[in-house]
Amino acid sequence: MTLALLCSGQGLQSPDLFALTAEAPAAAPVFAAATERLGRDPRRLTAEADPASLYANRVGQILCVTEALALHACLADILPKRIIVAGYSVGEMAAWGIAGLWIPAQTLALTAARAEAMDAASRPGQGLAAIRGLSQAVLAPLLHRHACAIAIRNPSDLFVVGGAGTALDLLCVEALDAGAARASRLSVAVASHTPLLAEAVAPFRACLDATPPSRPAPGRTLLNGTDGAPVFDPARFRDALARQVATPIDWAACLEAIVERGATRVLELGPGHALADMMRSQAPHLAVRSADAFQGLAGLRAWVAEA
Repeated sequence: MTLALLCSGQGLQSPDLFALTAEAPAAAPVFAAATERLGRDPRRLTAEADPASLYANRVGQILCVTEALALHACLADILPKRIIVAGYSVGEMAAWGIAGLWIPAQTLALTAARAEAMDAASRPGQGLAAIRGLSQAVLAPLLHRHACAIAIRNPSDLFVVGGAGTALDLLCVEALDAGAARASRLSVAVASHTPLLAEAVAPFRACLDATPPSRPAPGRTLLNGTDGAPVFDPARFRDALARQVATPIDWAACLEAIVERGATRVLELGPGHALADMMRSQAPHLAVRSADAFQGLAGLRAWVAEA
């Protein structure tokens, strides 16, 4: 059997982010590495910080990658031989770590560098919104009128778009008027994966160049978040990973690639269950779960062990 692991992006940080892994010895090295980047233990940070702090770009990116790495550490001893790993937005940083290209400390250091480069390139008020129910052809003129851009293409006419704050608000109103089923701002304070962050590419690429990746671990297939292509030569894909902060993601293509590569079970590592929901609608014949759906680590491990 082949298990696909989906690493989520930011936007759903909460006080119970580490409910499954907080006390797990296997996750301790991951939490230690995250503490170095945050200046505070992430378990205490999520429990005590106000929501605004949890959704700050740098903190949010590090927390989400920590969540995925911690869960992977708790499952590593029972994972099947064949694994497909894909990451959504900053989740791709976690995916590179889980695939074996970086150790957790490197993964989190590069995640921090990515966030810092994005923050430096961002302008106040920029962010993301989700629009569901309009085709790309209908959405395109609205984006052009408000100087916004597609950041992520998801299945079923669900698009994440980025732009300036006021422009995004007006875009959402017009999208609803045009028949969108949903159009609302997301809790992300940068216009990720749009040309507005072009200045972040070079600094992030320099950090990637300073930390050469290993090849994927045996039996692990890493998918490029931009288009779903397999990453066999990580050095060649470093440029794509750097450019991704300012270019759109085709997550629908990643889900298609997971099916094409023979995944039989899919687990979203979280936070949240949006990726699992998308996968379930894309391939209803697969066994799909999100880690957040389990009440305890034992139940999650039992489900994974079945694979």
